[in-house]
Amino acid sequence: MSRKGIKAKQRKRIIYEIRYTDHPADVNRNIAKFVNVVMLDGKKSVAEKIVFSAFEIISEKTKDDPVKVFEKAIANVRPRLEVRARRVGGSNYQVPMEVRSERSQALAFRWLVGFARKRPEKTMRERLANEMLDAAQNRGLAVKKREDVHKMADANKAFAHYRW
Repeated sequence: MSRKGIKAKQRKRIIYEIRYTDHPADVNRNIAKFVNVVMLDGKKSVAEKIVFSAFEIISEKTKDDPVKVFEKAIANVRPRLEVRARRVGGSNYQVPMEVRSERSQALAFRWLVGFARKRPEKTMRERLANEMLDAAQNRGLAVKKREDVHKMADANKAFAHYRW
């Protein structure tokens, strides 16, 4: 991992874009970010084994490119709208707002991993592979979570004029 690249100022401190150059996830930045979401207690090598063995399970089950299945799963889980609390005149309103692409991707990653951890299969790689397969087919708890978030935003459409 090298710290080359874009320098950007954020609150008077320089942040660096991290380029993944010495890793199989080089091909796809989303996979590298997903590995970081799967990681617990800083054990990146364990997280990489989980993700890449889940990809192997997916390729065995579907005879398809696991990266395409992964991208389809993420696309199906990403929320377009969410509700945020806004205080107006002493009462809180749930205001529906569009979700930025970075946030929607982060939410999709978190939901996929979170609901994979709750699945009944024996190993995490099996749970993650099955949750990704379900999400790619518009099933599973992660997709249900996205639908619930969209329903909540739709139900609170009346407060959309409180958007800031």
